[in-house]
Amino acid sequence: MQDRFTPAPPSQSNKVHRIGVFDSGVGGLTVLQEIYRQLPHESVIYFGDTARVPYGTRSAAEILKFTRQTLDWMVSQQVKMAIVACNTSSALALDTVRDEYALPILGVVLPGARAAARQGRRIGVIATPATVNSNAYLYAIEEANPQAQVWQVACPEFVPLIETNRLLDPYTLAIAKEYIQPLLDRSIDTLVYGCTHYPHLEPILRQFVPMSVRFVNPAIAVVTAAAKELKLLGIQSHRAVPTTFSVSGDPAQFSQLATQWLPTQPLVEQIVLPIRESPPLNICPNTPDSSTSTLNSSPISPIANSLFPM
Repeated sequence: MQDRFTPAPPSQSNKVHRIGVFDSGVGGLTVLQEIYRQLPHESVIYFGDTARVPYGTRSAAEILKFTRQTLDWMVSQQVKMAIVACNTSSALALDTVRDEYALPILGVVLPGARAAARQGRRIGVIATPATVNSNAYLYAIEEANPQAQVWQVACPEFVPLIETNRLLDPYTLAIAKEYIQPLLDRSIDTLVYGCTHYPHLEPILRQFVPMSVRFVNPAIAVVTAAAKELKLLGIQSHRAVPTTFSVSGDPAQFSQLATQWLPTQPLVEQIVLPIRESPPLNICPNTPDSSTSTLNSSPISPIANSLFPM
């Protein structure tokens, strides 16, 4: 198997147009794993905004700012495509930034929602508070399958637990049961990982989620969509160079944590993202109207009418 982690010689690396993958931390590694599996000839730049993780409890304005800063840096690296491997950024910033950058930008929400809609009729979504409040999954699933019943639960503690390497902590299992039991009480047949960090929890979740409940990992669906987009645009690659890893926080901490999901420990560089002096003129965030995005007092919210076209 080709070594995807040994740094490429500068002369070789500079000639390669890569796919940029970014997330708030190690969650996007689930997308990277799928690229290795589905697109073995593609090269990747991975960025984790670990200095500002988690994204899921931040405001829409902050998420849009962080997403723009990361994309500005990705453009400076001459990526040929960007995958927003963060559900929160996909839900709150994707529609805006797609109009601001001259490269294909893919998000995880719509591919994941459509995969869930094809698979189940009683669908649970676990996600960050910001993603849940956006109702992005709810709208997209109902658009794809109006007969589906969908409930969502915000799981604010999952990302910090994963980023601090507490997967085997008994508390992680306890909080997972607390979050997911209300969905099991609704007799769901499908559970969507509405955050790219959450597939890392699958061994924990399988300890109590019935085998009859099928998991949907949007990372699989977004990479399938990326493969189609690359072919359609005629920008496929035929030989990969090793992945480069960059973070905004502690590179050693990221490297040690990422090792459990990668074949070998990656070399990681710390970078400083560019700071934009002023935002683009055509800012028009597509956020749901407050009348449709307010959650019930219960941690589970029923699906609302769709705003997402197919």
